[in-house]
Amino acid sequence: MALLPVKRGTFFELLLVVALAVGLAMGVQAWAVKPYQIPSGSMEPTLQIGQRVLVDRIGMHFGDPEVGDIMVFHPPTGSDSDECGVETRPKQACSLPTESALDSNYIKRVVAGPGDVLSIRNGHPIVNGERAVEDFARPCNVAALCDFPTPITIPPDHYFMMGDNRPASGDSRFWGPVPREWIIGRAFATYWPPDRIGAF
Repeated sequence: MALLPVKRGTFFELLLVVALAVGLAMGVQAWAVKPYQIPSGSMEPTLQIGQRVLVDRIGMHFGDPEVGDIMVFHPPTGSDSDECGVETRPKQACSLPTESALDSNYIKRVVAGPGDVLSIRNGHPIVNGERAVEDFARPCNVAALCDFPTPITIPPDHYFMMGDNRPASGDSRFWGPVPREWIIGRAFATYWPPDRIGAF
Protein backbone atom coordinates (compact mmCIF):
# COMPACT_ATOMS: atom_id res chain seq x y z
CA MET A 1 0.00 0.00 0.00
CA ALA A 2 1.38 3.41 -0.97
CA LEU A 3 1.89 5.96 1.80
CA LEU A 4 0.16 9.29 1.52
CA PRO A 5 2.09 12.55 2.05
CA VAL A 6 1.26 14.61 5.13
CA LYS A 7 -1.06 17.46 4.16
CA ARG A 8 -0.96 20.93 5.64
CA GLY A 9 -4.22 20.24 7.38
CA THR A 10 -2.54 17.52 9.44
CA PHE A 11 0.18 19.78 10.86
CA PHE A 12 -1.40 19.29 14.28
CA GLU A 13 -0.88 15.54 13.90
CA LEU A 14 2.81 16.14 13.15
CA LEU A 15 3.21 18.27 16.27
CA LEU A 16 1.45 15.59 18.30
CA VAL A 17 3.79 12.87 16.97
CA VAL A 18 6.87 15.00 17.76
CA ALA A 19 5.58 15.72 21.27
CA LEU A 20 4.89 12.04 21.87
CA ALA A 21 8.37 11.10 20.61
CA VAL A 22 10.02 13.65 22.91
CA GLY A 23 7.89 12.51 25.83
CA LEU A 24 8.75 8.87 25.14
CA ALA A 25 12.48 9.66 24.98
CA MET A 26 12.29 11.55 28.28
CA GLY A 27 10.34 8.70 29.85
CA VAL A 28 12.93 6.16 28.72
CA GLN A 29 15.71 8.25 30.30
CA ALA A 30 13.77 8.77 33.51
CA TRP A 31 12.67 5.15 34.01
CA ALA A 32 14.63 2.76 31.81
CA VAL A 33 18.01 3.70 30.31
CA LYS A 34 20.03 6.87 30.81
CA PRO A 35 23.40 7.92 29.37
CA TYR A 36 26.20 9.26 31.58
CA GLN A 37 29.63 10.70 30.86
CA ILE A 38 32.62 9.63 32.97
CA PRO A 39 34.00 12.76 34.72
CA SER A 40 37.13 11.43 36.44
CA GLY A 41 39.79 8.75 36.34
CA SER A 42 38.53 6.82 39.38
CA MET A 43 37.35 3.88 37.24
CA GLU A 44 40.45 3.64 35.02
CA PRO A 45 41.49 1.51 33.26
CA THR A 46 37.93 0.16 32.82
CA LEU A 47 36.37 3.56 32.07
CA GLN A 48 38.29 6.56 30.78
CA ILE A 49 37.57 10.26 31.35
CA GLY A 50 34.97 11.41 28.81
CA GLN A 51 33.78 7.89 28.01
CA ARG A 52 30.00 7.51 27.86
CA VAL A 53 28.00 4.67 29.36
CA LEU A 54 24.39 3.50 29.35
CA VAL A 55 22.78 2.82 32.72
CA ASP A 56 19.86 0.46 33.28
CA ARG A 57 17.52 2.18 35.74
CA ILE A 58 14.55 -0.19 35.54
CA GLY A 59 16.53 -3.23 36.70
CA MET A 60 16.73 -1.82 40.23
CA HIS A 61 12.97 -2.43 40.52
CA PHE A 62 13.37 -6.17 39.90
CA GLY A 63 16.66 -7.20 41.50
CA ASP A 64 19.57 -6.22 43.69
CA PRO A 65 23.11 -5.20 42.68
CA GLU A 66 25.68 -7.98 42.62
CA VAL A 67 29.38 -7.99 43.40
CA GLY A 68 31.21 -6.94 40.24
CA ASP A 69 28.42 -4.69 38.92
CA ILE A 70 29.35 -1.14 37.96
CA MET A 71 26.72 1.14 39.51
CA VAL A 72 25.72 4.80 39.29
CA PHE A 73 24.50 6.22 42.59
CA HIS A 74 24.12 9.31 44.76
CA PRO A 75 27.05 9.46 47.19
CA PRO A 76 26.68 10.36 50.87
CA THR A 77 27.15 13.98 51.91
CA GLY A 78 30.39 12.95 53.61
CA SER A 79 31.94 11.87 50.31
CA ASP A 80 33.18 15.35 49.43
CA SER A 81 35.31 15.43 52.59
CA ASP A 82 35.93 11.70 53.21
CA GLU A 83 33.62 11.87 56.23
CA CYS A 84 32.44 8.57 57.68
CA GLY A 85 29.06 8.27 59.40
CA VAL A 86 30.56 6.45 62.38
CA GLU A 87 33.86 6.42 64.24
CA THR A 88 36.30 3.90 62.76
CA ARG A 89 39.01 1.81 64.38
CA PRO A 90 42.62 2.01 63.17
CA LYS A 91 43.13 0.40 59.74
CA GLN A 92 39.39 -0.02 59.26
CA ALA A 93 37.32 1.08 56.27
CA CYS A 94 34.22 3.20 56.89
CA SER A 95 31.29 0.95 57.82
CA LEU A 96 28.39 3.43 57.62
CA PRO A 97 27.81 6.58 55.52
CA THR A 98 26.47 9.91 56.69
CA GLU A 99 22.68 10.06 56.82
CA SER A 100 21.90 11.99 53.64
CA ALA A 101 22.90 11.81 49.97
CA LEU A 102 24.23 14.42 47.57
CA ASP A 103 22.44 15.26 44.31
CA SER A 104 25.56 14.43 42.29
CA ASN A 105 26.19 11.04 40.66
CA TYR A 106 29.16 8.71 41.19
CA ILE A 107 30.10 5.54 39.33
CA LYS A 108 31.94 2.69 41.11
CA ARG A 109 32.04 -1.10 41.28
CA VAL A 110 30.24 -3.17 43.92
CA VAL A 111 32.81 -5.20 45.89
CA ALA A 112 30.64 -6.36 48.81
CA GLY A 113 26.95 -6.53 49.65
CA PRO A 114 24.64 -6.71 52.67
CA GLY A 115 25.93 -8.96 55.43
CA ASP A 116 29.36 -9.49 53.87
CA VAL A 117 32.42 -9.29 56.12
CA LEU A 118 35.00 -7.12 54.38
CA SER A 119 38.62 -6.16 54.84
CA ILE A 120 41.02 -4.74 52.25
CA ARG A 121 44.60 -5.83 51.66
CA ASN A 122 46.91 -4.34 49.06
CA GLY A 123 43.89 -2.61 47.53
CA HIS A 124 41.90 -5.83 47.05
CA PRO A 125 38.70 -6.71 48.92
CA ILE A 126 38.73 -9.78 51.13
CA VAL A 127 35.05 -10.76 51.28
CA ASN A 128 34.01 -13.43 53.77
CA GLY A 129 37.60 -14.62 53.89
CA GLU A 130 38.04 -14.85 50.09
CA ARG A 131 40.29 -12.46 48.14
CA ALA A 132 38.49 -11.01 45.13
CA VAL A 133 39.92 -11.79 41.69
CA GLU A 134 40.25 -8.38 40.04
CA ASP A 135 42.27 -8.38 36.85
CA PHE A 136 40.59 -5.09 35.92
CA ALA A 137 41.84 -3.09 38.95
CA ARG A 138 44.78 -0.70 38.82
CA PRO A 139 47.32 -1.75 41.49
CA CYS A 140 47.27 0.15 44.75
CA ASN A 141 50.66 1.27 46.04
CA VAL A 142 49.81 3.87 48.68
CA ALA A 143 49.58 2.23 52.11
CA ALA A 144 46.91 4.61 53.43
CA LEU A 145 44.63 3.69 50.51
CA CYS A 146 45.56 0.01 50.19
CA ASP A 147 45.29 -1.66 53.56
CA PHE A 148 42.23 -1.78 55.82
CA PRO A 149 42.78 -5.17 57.51
CA THR A 150 40.33 -4.55 60.38
CA PRO A 151 37.10 -6.17 59.13
CA ILE A 152 33.71 -4.51 58.90
CA THR A 153 30.27 -6.00 58.21
CA ILE A 154 28.21 -4.38 55.46
CA PRO A 155 24.83 -3.29 56.89
CA PRO A 156 21.50 -4.56 55.47
CA ASP A 157 20.53 -2.94 52.15
CA HIS A 158 23.98 -1.34 51.73
CA TYR A 159 26.65 -1.91 49.07
CA PHE A 160 30.38 -1.26 49.37
CA MET A 161 31.65 0.57 46.26
CA MET A 162 35.24 0.96 45.05
CA GLY A 163 36.75 2.54 41.97
CA ASP A 164 38.90 0.32 39.74
CA ASN A 165 41.69 2.91 39.98
CA ARG A 166 42.44 1.97 43.58
CA PRO A 167 45.19 4.54 44.29
CA ALA A 168 43.08 7.41 42.88
CA SER A 169 39.48 6.76 43.90
CA GLY A 170 37.46 8.35 46.67
CA ASP A 171 35.00 5.58 47.54
CA SER A 172 33.36 3.52 50.28
CA ARG A 173 36.72 2.94 51.95
CA PHE A 174 36.49 6.51 53.23
CA TRP A 175 32.78 7.41 53.31
CA GLY A 176 31.02 4.08 53.74
CA PRO A 177 28.75 1.68 51.88
CA VAL A 178 25.88 3.07 49.82
CA PRO A 179 22.22 2.46 50.78
CA ARG A 180 20.26 0.68 48.07
CA GLU A 181 17.77 3.55 47.83
CA TRP A 182 20.58 5.87 46.67
CA ILE A 183 21.53 3.63 43.75
CA ILE A 184 20.31 4.81 40.35
CA GLY A 185 21.18 1.81 38.19
CA ARG A 186 23.75 -0.52 36.64
CA ALA A 187 26.07 0.54 33.82
CA PHE A 188 25.75 -2.17 31.18
CA ALA A 189 27.37 -0.78 28.02
CA THR A 190 29.59 1.96 26.65
CA TYR A 191 28.77 3.76 23.41
CA TRP A 192 31.51 6.38 23.10
CA PRO A 193 34.25 6.64 21.92
CA PRO A 194 33.65 4.26 18.98
CA ASP A 195 36.73 2.16 19.67
CA ARG A 196 35.40 1.24 23.14
CA ILE A 197 31.80 0.40 22.19
CA GLY A 198 30.60 -2.74 23.94
CA ALA A 199 28.81 -4.33 26.88
CA PHE A 200 30.26 -4.92 30.34
